[in-house]
Amino acid sequence: MKNNIGVHIPSILMPADGIDLSKWAVIACDQYTSQPAYWENVKKYIGKSPSTFNIIFPEAFLEDDDAQDRIKRINNTMKEYIEGNILIPQEPGFIYTERELSDNRTRKGLVMAIDLEEYDYTKGSQSLVRATEDTIIERLPARVKIRENAYVELPHIIALIDDPDKTVIEPVSQEVDKLKKIYDFDLMMGGGNIKGYKIDDREMLNNIINALSELANPEIFKKKYNISSDKGILLFAVGDGNHSLATAKVHWENIKKTLSKEEIEDHPARYALVEVINLHDDDLKMEPIHRVVFNVDSKKMLKDLLDYLNAKGCEAEFRCFDTKEEMNEEYGRLGSEKGFQTFAFVTPISHGVIYIKHPRYSLEVAALDAFLNEYIKDNANIKIDYIHGGDVLDSLGSKEGNIGFFLPPIDKYDLFKIIIEEGVLPRKTFSIGEANEKRYYLECRCIRK
Repeated sequence: MKNNIGVHIPSILMPADGIDLSKWAVIACDQYTSQPAYWENVKKYIGKSPSTFNIIFPEAFLEDDDAQDRIKRINNTMKEYIEGNILIPQEPGFIYTERELSDNRTRKGLVMAIDLEEYDYTKGSQSLVRATEDTIIERLPARVKIRENAYVELPHIIALIDDPDKTVIEPVSQEVDKLKKIYDFDLMMGGGNIKGYKIDDREMLNNIINALSELANPEIFKKKYNISSDKGILLFAVGDGNHSLATAKVHWENIKKTLSKEEIEDHPARYALVEVINLHDDDLKMEPIHRVVFNVDSKKMLKDLLDYLNAKGCEAEFRCFDTKEEMNEEYGRLGSEKGFQTFAFVTPISHGVIYIKHPRYSLEVAALDAFLNEYIKDNANIKIDYIHGGDVLDSLGSKEGNIGFFLPPIDKYDLFKIIIEEGVLPRKTFSIGEANEKRYYLECRCIRK
C-alpha cells in the first residue's frame, strides 16, 4: 500500500505462543544509565527465559570492556530467535496498543513503520519526519556498530502526531472489540500493563493512512500553524528515541550505497518500526529531563554558572533553602509567574533555585546546557547524566561531588509549533512520561534481506 506520507505497513515479528511476555519485554536501553543495579535486577528476573534483554545493549554497559563480544552475542541470539521460531512473522499490519500506567492513565498508540527516506535529523530539516531534539553525532557510531549486523530491530521510538481532532488513533480505540488481541500482560519492574491488537483489515488501514494524509495536507497545515509556505510539512515529530532513529537512518544510508535502484525500493532497512502517539492523547504526559553532574565542586560550579549567565546579560542569581520542601514551595510559586525563568538544584549540602531575570534563551534547559557544554570542555573528568524523576535526581545530586539540576516541563501543545518555527530543542529536553513509562521492547521486525 504505497502512500506519500512516509508510512509503511510492516510485517512484524512477535514472540511465539508460550513465551513469558513479562520476561520478554524490557524497557528502552537508554534508561537507568546511572543505575546498573536496575539492569542487574532485570537479568536476575529473566533468568534463562527468551527476552529482548538478550538482543539489546543497555547503555549502562556501553563503556564496558566486553562491548564487542556483547554485540556478537546479541546478533547471534537474534539469529537463534528467528531460526528457533522464538520470533514468528505476522501478516502485514499495524498494532494498536493500550499502555496502562501506574496512575491509572491509559496511553494509546499505533505501531507502524516509517520510511527513512522521509526523515532528516539535521538542524533546519524540513522533512515529514523530524527530530525534536539535538542529535549528538558522536553518539551514533557505537549504535550503528550494534545495528549494522543485526537481524532484527526493536522499537523504543515514539513518533508524535499533532491531531487535536483525534482522527487517527482514537477511531481505532472505538472499534477495538473488532480487533484480534495479540497480547495483554503486566510489564516488569513497575511498567504497568500493555495490550496489543492486530490491525490488518484493509479498510481500517486505509482510514488510518487517509487521516494521516489529511494532517499532512499543505493548506490545512499552513492554516493550523499560521506559517508561511517556506516551511516544510511536519507530520511525525520524534518524541522518544531520537538517537535510535538517527542510527537507523545512518545504517540505511550506508546500506543504500550498495544497492541498485530497484533494491532500494523495498529493502527492509529502509524502514524503521515506531509507535505513533497523538500529542492530544489526554493521558500522554511530557516530563522534563533533569541533569546530574558528577565529579564537581558544587559551590564553585554554581558560581561559574551565574558568572556565565550574567556575562550573557541574563541577570541571574540563586537562593539556597534549608529544606527541599521550602525549595519546592518557592519553585512552584515562581513557576506561575511570567517574565523570567527559574530552575532548581540540589547539592550535598543544600537545595536552591536559580533565577534568570532577563532570559536570553527560549527555555531554561537551553541556558543550562549552553553553560554545561562549555564547562565540560575544560573539565575532562566531569560527567553528565540525564535523569527522569525528581526523586532519583535528588538522590544522585545530594551525593558528594555531584550536583543535580531540576528543570521545568514544556507545554506539550507548543511542541510542533516550536519545532516548525525554531528547529530542534536541546537534547534531552523532555520525556514521554517518567522512566518506567518509556516504551518496552516487544515487537520486532527483520531489517536484513
